[in-house]
Amino acid sequence: MFVDTAKLKIQAGDGGDGCLSFRREKFIPKGGPDGGDGGRGGHVIFRATSSINTLLHFRHQPHLRAKSGQAGMGRRMHGADGEDLLVPVPIGTIVREAESGDVIADLSEDEQEITIASGGRGGLGNDHFKSSTNRAPRRTTKGKPGEELEADIELKLLADVGLVGMPNAGKSTLISRISASRPKIADYPFTTLEPNLGVVDLGDYRSCVVADIPGLIPGAHSGKGLGAQFLRHVDRCSLLLHLVDASVPLGRALADLDAITRELELFSPSLASKPRLAVMSKLDITEARNNAGEFRVGLELRGYDVIGISSVTGEGLRPLFGHISRALTHLAGGLDIPRANAPGSGAEVS
Repeated sequence: MFVDTAKLKIQAGDGGDGCLSFRREKFIPKGGPDGGDGGRGGHVIFRATSSINTLLHFRHQPHLRAKSGQAGMGRRMHGADGEDLLVPVPIGTIVREAESGDVIADLSEDEQEITIASGGRGGLGNDHFKSSTNRAPRRTTKGKPGEELEADIELKLLADVGLVGMPNAGKSTLISRISASRPKIADYPFTTLEPNLGVVDLGDYRSCVVADIPGLIPGAHSGKGLGAQFLRHVDRCSLLLHLVDASVPLGRALADLDAITRELELFSPSLASKPRLAVMSKLDITEARNNAGEFRVGLELRGYDVIGISSVTGEGLRPLFGHISRALTHLAGGLDIPRANAPGSGAEVS
């Protein structure tokens, strides 16, 4: 089961109390103070790992607490520090303070570690307070409480390329064709119920991660359909592929495209401003092939670069890979993306 949000109560360990103790040795009836310090409370530390990709485990463990430090002991023996609580989370996890919404941590790299709550400092034993004027201090301090907070945890999958489009536009078929990802595929809307990630071999020893999210419908930004809860997963993508079902009438396809563009703008202006390539899908269907020329003109008039593909036959996938590779290279260097249908791009649809 895919879970990408969770609410947690996080508590670091308390520091151990300092010890009140005096030396008791033979022939030394009034030995000096020898109370040791308390140990530090354990920290709560989040570690990003590629071995998990969901926040499901937090549904069963919403309260995270590290161990407290042990109290100090006589003979100047310090209490042991509380064991840190190391919490594995998926790469792409964002931790926010629940009340303010402030971001505490953004774990975007494998093995990255961030202390979410610090353990309390251990108290001081009476050995700390001896002086030339007070040879037998009875003063100690208690350990400090560990940090405590309520946090909202959110997972944003890390992908280079995001697939967007209406339900049943062919996104899942495409990702299953170009990667090892095997999402559920069927000829009805909302077959995809959770995001899918696939690693795509672009050739020349290059690869990228593609994210497929459930199809979007008008009103998705405000909660309609399934897309709204998953739009965050394409928010970090560098490039969006907007799949357009070329087997439907052009007017309907353009209206759908405009509707999704509005949804992206309403959800996040930064998401809507990402580079987007229009991908005409289902060219193995006769109606789609007949519509291809008209679709290309209509999409280009809206300012889109266009590539036509069939995920069933593999037609157009090589030009698509080429454009993705060039686009990611140019974006990484802060350059403009070359047009997909530029001469020599191989993006033309016959």
